Amino acid sequence: MADRHVEAVPGALPGWAREVTRLTVLTGAGVSTDSGIPDFRGPSGIWTKNPAAEKLSTYQAYMGDSELRRRSWQNRLAHPAWAAEPNPAHLALAQLALSTIDTQVITQNIDGLHQRAGTPPGRVIELHGTMFGVVCTGCGDRTAMADALARVRAGEDDPPCTRCGGILKSATIMFGQALEPEVLERAAAAAAGCDLMLAIGSTLIVEPAASLCAVAAEAGAALVIVNRDPTPYDMVATAVIRDPIGTAVPRIASQLLAASRA
Repeated sequence: MADRHVEAVPGALPGWAREVTRLTVLTGAGVSTDSGIPDFRGPSGIWTKNPAAEKLSTYQAYMGDSELRRRSWQNRLAHPAWAAEPNPAHLALAQLALSTIDTQVITQNIDGLHQRAGTPPGRVIELHGTMFGVVCTGCGDRTAMADALARVRAGEDDPPCTRCGGILKSATIMFGQALEPEVLERAAAAAAGCDLMLAIGSTLIVEPAASLCAVAAEAGAALVIVNRDPTPYDMVATAVIRDPIGTAVPRIASQLLAASRA
């Protein structure tokens, strides 16, 4: 199927943008690339350039290899997200979340940029957790990432839990770990209850996040995909948009806001 773009006629309001009262947005790594955070599988993606780097995000490898954990802590210190700022796509989605349109943002990202852009935290569902927290794999104690990184800078190359001595990891979901059931339940409810789902900057190949598109479509919602490359859900989408995310998302937000005021 050929790509279907938002504006068949320049300036026209697409049918799927009309009468939207409940919006659910699913965002992947592509929404943050304009903020200087590389994606994973794109042409310049972290895993494309260095396939071995995927091991750093694999739970079993992380738990069983102390050298890998030391490299992981150094990577956390240098993560580009610490210096990243929300980009126009984040800001446009925050506008929608603060509007009369009931908006939920489900994100596969761990960078907190949706909240920093102004989307209320209660409207952001972080499927894969957050890089701003640390969890002990032994006792489950949760602490701030900033505190753990301060210990690494002070010379602890693989800082243990201060409560039980267990292995610490970022409070994110790694490969080999299941999503938190209550988080997935919230996301599924948001997908099933919307009029429109926007899937932005995701390859839609990582499950169960990708299947939320099917949940929305099967519940009768329009599905609009904004992504540079084809996805497995393009054939069931109402519209597929290949325009750059930084221009497409603000345009879509403007269209939705205009329709809500009409």
